[in-house]
This record gives sequence, structure tokens and C-alpha cells, in this order.
Amino acid sequence: MAPDPVGKLPGGGAATEDLPAEAASDELPVEVAEMIGRPCYPATADFAAESGYGWNTLAATENPNPLYWDRAVADELAGGPLMPLATLSLWMRPHRWSPGSDGEQVAMQVHFDLKERLGLPEAIMTDNALVFHEPVRPGDVISHHQVLRSVSGVKTTSLGAGRFWVIDVEYRNQRGELVGVESYTGFGYRRPTPDGDRP
Repeated sequence: MAPDPVGKLPGGGAATEDLPAEAASDELPVEVAEMIGRPCYPATADFAAESGYGWNTLAATENPNPLYWDRAVADELAGGPLMPLATLSLWMRPHRWSPGSDGEQVAMQVHFDLKERLGLPEAIMTDNALVFHEPVRPGDVISHHQVLRSVSGVKTTSLGAGRFWVIDVEYRNQRGELVGVESYTGFGYRRPTPDGDRP
């Protein structure tokens, strides 16, 4: 699933090792502020949702729910087979490499863009929440895009000083129906230095 270049985070250039002046204040760089609320990196899965992925996930988690294993139960309760809820994010994760790809492919490109633009070399995900809408069924082809919802002012934690951000991934099927929204909270930071530099 190669990201579409339309909707890339504006701006360019790698962050320098010396922190940019704006990173030490709560004010966001213009190119980051303009990104908030705008869909980015639209992409469509290279293959349809497939039951084998669901069964592998269920086996790995030892989930015996008959809704996923028993076709008669699925027909009665859900109008047919459906993919386990936990597989939603599979459809936004590209293969690490594919023919014709330009470098390593990554999910959550907005997260990596923010690290670069804000000069914050380290980052972790601190929270993840999902809201489900229409079910994903075998044979569905899922498209998604990323939306930056917010970026905090500079915060100091035990890891270092940095910023929190919230990114939504919105998923739709081939009919344009919303199937889910996955929200990630990340914290990008710079480790403390002996002279106490802030990001």
C-alpha cells in the first residue's frame, strides 16, 4: 500500500541536530499547523480482506468466538462472515517492500513526518483507541487516510521534553462506507542533555 503523494505534509528538509528555535516554544511551525484536520496519505490496500488473516489473528490470540469460526453462526448473527475487529489496522500496514517502491514502506507516515518537522528524534505511541462502524467482510478492499487532529505545546515527561499528537486513521470499504476510525496518541521527544536543552 504505497501512500499517494497527494496530501503529503508540506515543507521539506531534514531536521538538524541543533534544535530549531520554534521547537523551544509552544508555537507550531506553519507547515505543521496547516496539516491539522486535513486528510493525508490516502491509500488503498493492495489486496482484499481475506479470511486467512482473520484466522491467523484468532489463533494467535486464542479467540474462540464462534462468530468468526462458524459460518452458520455468522450467517445468523451478522448476515455472513466478517473479519475479526482486531484486524482493522492490517489494511493500512504496507509490506516493508514491494516492486517499484521507493525505500522502506511505513505505516503512520504522518507520525514520522512530525518527528522530522518538529526536530524530535524519539517517539512512542502512548494510547490507541478504535471506533467500529460497518463490519469488514472477506473480499472487501479497504482504503484509508490519516488525519492529524492535534499537537500539544511543549511538555516535559520522564522521557524528555517534547510534544503529544493525535492522529486518526479513517478506514472505508470499496463502497465508501466508513468501517472504522483508529486514533493514535504519540509523544515525540528529545532526551535530556547535560545542559538541559528543550525541544
